[in-house]
Amino acid sequence: MRDITIAAAQFENRSWDKQYNLNKIDELCAAAVKQGAKIVSFHELSITGYTFLNRLSINELNELAENVPGGDSTQRLINIAGKYDIAVLAGLVEKGKNNFYNTYICVTGDGVQAKFRKLHPFISPFLSAGDKYVVFDLFGCKCGILICYDNNIIENVRATVLSGAEILFAPHVTMCTPSPMPGRGFVDPKLWENRKRDPVSLRLEFDGPKGRRWLMRWLPARAYDNGIYIVFTNPIGMDDDQLKNGCSMILDPFGEVLVECRSMEDEVVTALCTDEKLTLAGGFRYKNARRPELYGKILARKNKSITRPVWLTEKESE
Repeated sequence: MRDITIAAAQFENRSWDKQYNLNKIDELCAAAVKQGAKIVSFHELSITGYTFLNRLSINELNELAENVPGGDSTQRLINIAGKYDIAVLAGLVEKGKNNFYNTYICVTGDGVQAKFRKLHPFISPFLSAGDKYVVFDLFGCKCGILICYDNNIIENVRATVLSGAEILFAPHVTMCTPSPMPGRGFVDPKLWENRKRDPVSLRLEFDGPKGRRWLMRWLPARAYDNGIYIVFTNPIGMDDDQLKNGCSMILDPFGEVLVECRSMEDEVVTALCTDEKLTLAGGFRYKNARRPELYGKILARKNKSITRPVWLTEKESE
């Protein structure tokens, strides 16, 4: 891997307003370039919005979805990347041959460099699951992509790394939702509306068990155990009727947070990712110490895959 400066961005997207969201992506790419970034990563479905998909009909989803690479949004993203001579990663609803996908793409001015379809979609019953891992070369680096819930299944991260990934892009729309874990739950949107007058109350919610404290239970472990860089992205503010707390960050192979968005605004942070950490980190040794002959058959045992977050189940039962 070559040394490279990467940016993680966060912004408050608008549901279905692709033009607004793409303009924000353009604006934040410009800011990232001023900080020396060569790659800029945005959150899951950053071009379209996310949570509102749970109430769209199949006809409405068809209207929202686009072909990749032929759709207007992909072409606009390519133009943005070309303007700044960078790679840009962002998400949208992809229209397949007979299916729809939660898709994340990496583009440069030369076109689409990678396309990944979420393996564990759940926000809409009309979204199909992806069926493969993606590892690709980008500016001399081996990169992989896993979208949101995909990262919670540890085998997905390990498989992506064993396929060659050194940098994992992990776009999310997460945190501030109910869970059986004590302290989890939604954050009152009124706190967001009042954030200028009372930032402390909102920060306590964002940084507590509903938000960052939950994230830091598992995200650094993914980087540490696998000895990789992770570029985590997440929106800030309202995504439809749910409040999200940002915390977009870049972690190194030691599981340390190199940089993190900490404001309650649209923001971009950058970090230099260097080659030497990949082999110095414990995860490199752990990968080489594996004994798959002991557990290969155990890991391959079949099970019924169910992707159903608690917050969505509770909402449907109301």
